[in-house]
Amino acid sequence: MDGALPTDPVSGSRWHAPGVGGASRVTGFSIFVVIAVRYLLVVLFFPFSALDKILNFRGAVAQARQVMPSQGASTAMLLAGLAVEILMPICILTGFVDRLAALIMAGYCMMTAVLFKQFWAPGDFWAGSDSKGRTLFWDFLKNFSLAGGFLLITVGSLTVSSFLHDPFSSTHPYATASYGPVAGEGLHP
Repeated sequence: MDGALPTDPVSGSRWHAPGVGGASRVTGFSIFVVIAVRYLLVVLFFPFSALDKILNFRGAVAQARQVMPSQGASTAMLLAGLAVEILMPICILTGFVDRLAALIMAGYCMMTAVLFKQFWAPGDFWAGSDSKGRTLFWDFLKNFSLAGGFLLITVGSLTVSSFLHDPFSSTHPYATASYGPVAGEGLHP
């Protein structure tokens, strides 16, 4: 093999370059697809929900007061939600600590479902298809479905233990090449 191939600093094993040993190059189309899919996950929050909270701040605080009666606490909760809805989507879109950002978004989706989409509260779930409980039920499920999408970014093809080992790692969604051990060589020669 070519002596110019990168080597693992610990084991000294040679690593293959893009296109060698089965590695594939990320194309412009692939990057577009990754961005598009990630944007579909976050578009609800950034810009739309965040912008709605900014433009209708008093109304958003009033909605937050349904679960947090104190004006100060509900305002703080709204500002925290606004920060999550702006910062976490940016991290997911850019790939910067995207696994942790996606985990935070998953928790945010589940928490807002439980706090604001309480389909059991109206007591009219079985009353018919136009009941408030059924409308809230579908919103509740949509929030949990979004959480599942975010958890796919958090764990994806990796393992939960790999996330717990390094929660600030990235999935590197826009990496231009994949590197790995040269075929036939182990990590420890």
